[in-house]
Amino acid sequence: MVTERNFSTSVFAFLLLLLSLMGLNGITSGQSPRLTEASVRDVTPAIASGPQGSEKERIEGIIREYLLKNPSIIREAMQALQAQEARERAERSANLMKELRKEILFDPDSPIGGNATGDVSIVVFFDYNCGYCKTTLPQLQALTQRDPLVRIVFKEFPILGPQSWLAAKAALAASRQGKYVEFHNALMTSARTDEDTIKSISNTLGIDYSKLQKDMSDPQINEQITRNQRLAGSLDINGTPAYIIGDQIFPGAIDAESLTRFVTIERKNSKDPIAAKSAVGNR
Repeated sequence: MVTERNFSTSVFAFLLLLLSLMGLNGITSGQSPRLTEASVRDVTPAIASGPQGSEKERIEGIIREYLLKNPSIIREAMQALQAQEARERAERSANLMKELRKEILFDPDSPIGGNATGDVSIVVFFDYNCGYCKTTLPQLQALTQRDPLVRIVFKEFPILGPQSWLAAKAALAASRQGKYVEFHNALMTSARTDEDTIKSISNTLGIDYSKLQKDMSDPQINEQITRNQRLAGSLDINGTPAYIIGDQIFPGAIDAESLTRFVTIERKNSKDPIAAKSAVGNR
């Protein structure tokens, strides 16, 4: 856990090293050194080997006096650090997306909606008892109707209690009867996700309820949900809904306009120019 004391110490240690590496030229000459993301990146690896002993004490005194006169330098330092950390997070996320690409996009147990061979995939983690999911996920169905080249990958991610887990198992069991999307949509528009609701939806959709119950108890379905939970953990997804489009993770609800824009951007950035041209031509 980062405490205020640790935070202040870290900032001070960073400034101590940075200014010592700069030779204190900025301070001794009365000028204000500018901290940039590049300067932060250059000195960060050397933080642990800063000045020692009397030299350290001398610099500490100079820095203390300087910071009291120029407190904005702390803001500049933190802005540079934050910029560096944001870039590093983005790089880690992109690398992780590449590493887990097969599991994210092509898990054979993950139900598919829209165009199974579409040029842009939207991966969505959701919970049937999540209010934001119920509000925004129906937009995916509307999107697939407007854009016939969008592929939806559904990741059951029940995090809101036993009823959510029950609903997720029922939906995956319905997939074995070729009724996943219909069952999914019915659950998303239902106020309840209990056994009575599951049975009612099954009857409405012509699903064999006895087989559904049997499939729901299959350990493979539990394992499938558990894999989704592990995948979400690996990607730092801890809430619903969460979307993945291209190599970007979008936590939280997305409105229809933004969803369409993200798809358009991903299509434009596609590495497959033939698919991209085909998509544009068929819209």
